[in-house]
Amino acid sequence: MSNQPDTITPTAAPSTKPAVERLRFDQMELSSPIQRALAEMGFEFCSPIQEKSLPFSLSGHDVLGKAQTGTGKTAAFLIALFEDLLANPAPEERYGGEARALVIAPTRELVMQIASDAKIIGKYTGLSVHTLVGGMDYGKQLQALHSGHVDILVATPGRLLDFCEKREVYLDQLELMVIDEADRMLDMGFIPQVKRIVRMAPAKTHRQTLLFSATFSDDVLRLAEQWMLDRVTVEIEPESVATDTVEQLVYLVSGDEKFTLLNNLMAREDVTSLMIFANRRDQCRRLHEKLRKKGYRVGLLSGEIAQAKRIKTLDDFKAGRIQAIVATDVAGRGIHIDDVSHVVNYTLPEEPEDYVHRIGRTGRAGSSGQSISFACEDDAFLLPDIETLLGRKLECLQPPDELLK
Repeated sequence: MSNQPDTITPTAAPSTKPAVERLRFDQMELSSPIQRALAEMGFEFCSPIQEKSLPFSLSGHDVLGKAQTGTGKTAAFLIALFEDLLANPAPEERYGGEARALVIAPTRELVMQIASDAKIIGKYTGLSVHTLVGGMDYGKQLQALHSGHVDILVATPGRLLDFCEKREVYLDQLELMVIDEADRMLDMGFIPQVKRIVRMAPAKTHRQTLLFSATFSDDVLRLAEQWMLDRVTVEIEPESVATDTVEQLVYLVSGDEKFTLLNNLMAREDVTSLMIFANRRDQCRRLHEKLRKKGYRVGLLSGEIAQAKRIKTLDDFKAGRIQAIVATDVAGRGIHIDDVSHVVNYTLPEEPEDYVHRIGRTGRAGSSGQSISFACEDDAFLLPDIETLLGRKLECLQPPDELLK
């Protein structure tokens, strides 16, 4: 596909041939189970990250990939992973909990999404996919892990270490390791945990390592130097940092006016599904409660919410049972929800990249969307860095009078 989301759904529309000649999946020597699944999903053309990385990853090279969310990188590493496992059958004698391939991701939502995508791509391979995430029942995850051999393990760092330390999971037989969203791992303080996980795996001379990041900071490059062998670096610059299908508005307001503005926005008929972002958990909690008291059907997504409840919230939102979700940036990456009509930045993000990830929740799959940011005296100073990243000025407006009544 020419513009695949990282999230893969079996109902993805078939791609049309892009103006610039792209590599077709059927031109690659992929196994029949993978080709069959990709054809069913409507995947005809490789996205740029897939076209540039797959020739190297399929031939066994370590790959350091720079690609934004929504560029198809999840499929890029999953295809390479499945092809290697299919080409190199597992030994006849295997112990329970011995994973052959590992994907580490920073958030529970992203792990669940990657695992879901893996099950779709690998549906005809006969290979098993297991997940380990915090916030969900440990016993149930352990039971699932012991239900059969572990071909592919997708996990958050903390919960994976729990299972390793209890000797329920073993990483010494890993053939491939994928580290996704490395820059986010750094931001969230997970790198010490990831370093411990890497030390449990075979040496970099005896495994293939794929590392993906939205940015190549000095810290990310240092980690790649430590963890990878003779790596190939692939950089995909987004054609547009912010999608052209998203109308971006910035309303200049006081802090006291923000909730009134949000309340009136939500009452508009065209605001059918809305994601509201704030920077801190306590801000999200207060906002969620105030909206519920106003009678809105609204959910909450943040790191303190139990995983089962977060999954139900997402399902309710996708099904239209709730109108809005209030979220921290934990929901800004790795989650794909079709038909989000509006995104509101109740507080401007402190990292400019998070602005791009937030507004990317709308205007997907060719549909249009609207992003509305509230800039007050406390966070308007964050706008210049966002504009620098976008490469253009954002028009700052006074809200219409009817939205402040």
